[in-house]
Amino acid sequence: MEDMDLFSAAEEASLGGAARFVPLAQRMRPRTFEEFVGQQEAVGAGRFLRRMMEADQVPSMILFGPPGTGKTTLAQMIAAHTHSVFKKLNAVASGISDLRAIVKEAEEQRKFYARRTIVFIDEIHRFNKSQQDVLLPYVEDGRLILIGATTENPFFEVNHALLSRVRVVRLQKLTDVQVASICERALTDSDRGLGGRSIKAADGILAAIAQFAGGDARMALNLLEEMAAMLPPIGGTLTQELLESILGERVQSYDKKGDNHYDTASAFIKSMRGSDPDAALHYLARMLAGGEDVNFIARRIVICASEDVGNADPMALVVAMAAAQAVQFIGLPEARITLGQAVTYVASAPKSNAAYRGIETALKDVRSKNCGGVPLHLRDAHYKGAAALGHGTTYVYPHDYAGHFTPQQYLPDKLKQTRYYRPTENGAEARLGAYLHACWPQRY
Repeated sequence: MEDMDLFSAAEEASLGGAARFVPLAQRMRPRTFEEFVGQQEAVGAGRFLRRMMEADQVPSMILFGPPGTGKTTLAQMIAAHTHSVFKKLNAVASGISDLRAIVKEAEEQRKFYARRTIVFIDEIHRFNKSQQDVLLPYVEDGRLILIGATTENPFFEVNHALLSRVRVVRLQKLTDVQVASICERALTDSDRGLGGRSIKAADGILAAIAQFAGGDARMALNLLEEMAAMLPPIGGTLTQELLESILGERVQSYDKKGDNHYDTASAFIKSMRGSDPDAALHYLARMLAGGEDVNFIARRIVICASEDVGNADPMALVVAMAAAQAVQFIGLPEARITLGQAVTYVASAPKSNAAYRGIETALKDVRSKNCGGVPLHLRDAHYKGAAALGHGTTYVYPHDYAGHFTPQQYLPDKLKQTRYYRPTENGAEARLGAYLHACWPQRY
């Protein structure tokens, strides 16, 4: 647990002494909205969050976005602007006892000093369900203002109960121009940055740093600081040669917790969906080289096998599930072989999203329509008195007929003409479509 005043590190930086060891990225944290680069959709003038801060009515929220986009900084700015006590937790290193200690202190702050407490939980998606559930009553009754930060989609990783009590604020990846401007400010700021060292930047070098950082301002500032450390104390010029000497061999940027994670995973799935095994292997290699969780990769393959291959080749799901189990059994580095096999199979298989579209359409109907009851002949008849209710009495057993099929109504009356599954002509699904046409010629 960390108790933080607004930009204490930055304030120390102006005092000299040990503060010179504070990283540049920490010293350059914005203190005002004028210094805060980007995120105008979230905190620009007139936007919801900005208005709430100005009205001193800040809600609990989850800040969702790539690394280096200002999640921690924004949380600190909110706490300072509203004169709130600011507590910081990291979900990886903290537990329920830490939360309860903060709650106890927050109650004292509210009771004796009339101050609210903002608890900032970094990587909130790493809290398990029970940990997230502990927050619910305190967020609901206002004892805590929760600001969670995550690089993962909160609608997938955060409990629905907690999501219903917070506002999700999406922070966008910074552009190269925005990151370059942050670096330029760090070079010229003599109070908190490198302005006192007479350091110049060669043409295009800040843009090159920004491009390598991939929208991560913290990464860019760390790289800038490393380059500056290579120059003489009296200053010098940041050059392409110096950048290359720091980076060494140019590597593909991949942050398994950031925007590159989402972009690469997206390209990976779309390559399998698009039947390009070479591209799929490329993105698989990127993820493996970047240290991506093999279970995450395996799950994406399984999803693709069902969503994009489906019944055009039912074996795709079998192969994908076998791979998901195998990587658990053998682990890396050998798991790369199994993943490669599954990826190439799924990418090379004929494609159909008919099953996916079918269940989505059926769910839409169930959630939005009065679909009617289950037909009487399909209802459970395995209890005394069922026959008197007419349950199951007219049900026809298909296996008693030639071809193990005979027509009867299965859908509710209100939906009896509805069709959800539309088999394609691809792969094995063509055979399924032919069978269904023979069974239900008016529907298929």
